[in-house]
Amino acid sequence: MKKGLLFLILLFFQIYVNAQQDAWIYLADKQNVAASVANPITILTQKAIDRKNGHGIAIDDRDVPVNESYITQLKNSVGITVMAKSKWFNAVHIRGSQTDIEALTGLGFIASIDFADTSLNTAKPVSQKHASKLESELITFNYGNAFNQIDMINGHELHLLDYTGMGMTVAVLDAGFPNVNTMSAFQRLRNATNIIDGYDFVNRNANVYANTTSSHGTWVLSTMAGYVQDQYVGTAPDASYYLFITEDALSENPVEESYWVEAAERADSLGVDVINSSLGYGSFYDNTNYNFPASDFDGNTTYITKGANIAFEKGLLIVNSAGNEGSGGINAPADSPNVLSIGAVTAAGTYASFSSVGSTIQPTQKPDVVAQGQASYVVDINDVIGTLNGTSFSSPILAGGIVCLWQALPNKTNAEIMQLVRESASQYNNPDYFLGYGIPNLLAALNTELSIDNDEDNPEEILLFPNPSSGEVYLKLPSEEPFWTFSLYDILGRQVNTFPILDVTDPIDVSSLLDGLYIVKIESPKISKTFKLIKK
Repeated sequence: MKKGLLFLILLFFQIYVNAQQDAWIYLADKQNVAASVANPITILTQKAIDRKNGHGIAIDDRDVPVNESYITQLKNSVGITVMAKSKWFNAVHIRGSQTDIEALTGLGFIASIDFADTSLNTAKPVSQKHASKLESELITFNYGNAFNQIDMINGHELHLLDYTGMGMTVAVLDAGFPNVNTMSAFQRLRNATNIIDGYDFVNRNANVYANTTSSHGTWVLSTMAGYVQDQYVGTAPDASYYLFITEDALSENPVEESYWVEAAERADSLGVDVINSSLGYGSFYDNTNYNFPASDFDGNTTYITKGANIAFEKGLLIVNSAGNEGSGGINAPADSPNVLSIGAVTAAGTYASFSSVGSTIQPTQKPDVVAQGQASYVVDINDVIGTLNGTSFSSPILAGGIVCLWQALPNKTNAEIMQLVRESASQYNNPDYFLGYGIPNLLAALNTELSIDNDEDNPEEILLFPNPSSGEVYLKLPSEEPFWTFSLYDILGRQVNTFPILDVTDPIDVSSLLDGLYIVKIESPKISKTFKLIKK
């Protein structure tokens, strides 16, 4: 009897839920646009303004908030629940019956209505499609450390150069972050006050640690920011972090796309540099009418992907899991050409069978690159170090490394950093749909850029090699200049050493130097050339 009653209750609930529709309301205008853009400190933080100015990103009407009076009217409308809002789209995500939603057309400030169930868009279907789920989570605890997963991308070499994420800001868009406020693995992060803030967009509160429906965000954060003395170091341990919950672990609904866009907008307004998103949407909604066909994962159709494209325009660098669907393909927003989509490999660097495979549907190579996602080491909510499988972890492992690379090259744009990462990868000249461009080498990406700097304005063919070096460096100098001086400075401009070059064929021993970045100045009476030298 109880089993039958339970079945009836669940059936009734399912009918009720399906009677409720999700839709986006696109608004006609905003308030005080010109004044807000002219005085951006009223709508953005100073860090956000500085980041945009530094990278030539325009502040425009999309940075202006949604008109709150419109939202109030929607909240007061019969049968309507406001779920999320987007300033970039000037849109509001609502829920209600089809009849109640269609009744909103009488409000003068509504430009259009777009139902998540596209069959209901009888007037003009403005395509919005939506979400898969947190990547598959297969846990088998084996004690060890995270060296292989950072060594694979040469991220530890950036740490040796003192690029550990200091001064960079990351937003982690994920599910719950239980115990991050108490775990010893994040004590170092908390002591440095590098957890700046957080927000739960699903439950509309600031306590991201109280949402215990999933530990996924905690695992993901550990791969970037975890630190256990002599046992575990994340890929960006000294970066600053915002923790944003946008994934509802208890359901699968298009509103999660809207939460994601809201969080990306907030990240932009706070001056965030990099977003890590171990989420994917579009194929597995609870209401199958919301699902998208594979042809719509084309980099510009789903709501979340279009939001990611705007985030890129705003200067954010988005690193996103490619997905765990294998041959099922890439979901959103990993399909965007403006998102660095990360597939998964094993500890040996071979394709992980669950990692989503790209296709000709995507307008650019997908996945972009790969990192270790099978048997990735994470720290769980009980402070235990173990392994998990999923592109959920290859993404933040690489995202942390990219944060350190961008710290080393602060004048580069998001697009330039993404391209450096692609070009450094193991199969850049022969990409495929399984590994994309392959496994990145972040030290090579940095060195490539330093080499470009070294070659500029160098008509005399003055060369310094190898660079980086752990022992000796050699010089190639024009033969017509017989007298040369070698001067070495640290990154603060303090002279470390200077001496005449008596024989250009002799190597210069740098093995006694501490690991790090140095400035080398080579001079003759007529010529002077400056190099950046990495000692490792």
